[in-house]
Amino acid sequence: MNIGIIGTGVVGQTLGVGLTGLGHQVMLGSREPHSQKIQEWLGQAGSQARAGEFSEAASFGELVIVATLWDGTENALKLAGAENLAGKVVIDTTNPLKFGENGPDLTIGFTDSAGESVQRWLPQARVVKAFNIVPAAMMIKADLLGETPDMFICGNDAEAKQTVTSLLKDFGWPTIDMGNIEEARLIEPLGMLWIKHFFRTKNGQHAFKLVRPA
Repeated sequence: MNIGIIGTGVVGQTLGVGLTGLGHQVMLGSREPHSQKIQEWLGQAGSQARAGEFSEAASFGELVIVATLWDGTENALKLAGAENLAGKVVIDTTNPLKFGENGPDLTIGFTDSAGESVQRWLPQARVVKAFNIVPAAMMIKADLLGETPDMFICGNDAEAKQTVTSLLKDFGWPTIDMGNIEEARLIEPLGMLWIKHFFRTKNGQHAFKLVRPA
């Protein structure tokens, strides 16, 4: 599959390498696709990786991943072009964070979410929330801690969620579908819980699992 990634941070680069490792063609979208950082990533990701501007990555991808810092997400999607994402599965990995004296916190919640915002900005795309509750390295290796946690997802389109579930399975993830995109209001605070525990312990070796009766 051709997969576009909007964002060149740790999440975007890690997912890109993981996806090329699964045999997908990946284009990393950037404001500066010829930068040294991107060239180094291309060397790591291999022959199935390429780079371009946000709009090129959006056009290239049959599936597109949004992996930006929250405060740059809306502008990045404007540059990507909603028309280039119409009808496509879009995975939103973002957490809507703000940073203050006491560290990070959610900038929206209760009655809205990043997932819903991305869906509004891309009204013809099929947005699925996923990947936001674990560190980047675990996104592409679910059993990194020696035990497999769960990945919670949500979105309005059942077929899109099935596509994302299949991709997650390839990375070893059991998936729990929480329902429509509004359920990102629950999944994003779960991501915040992961982040808060990280800041308290200075250790990112944790994840979540839904325990059921045997």
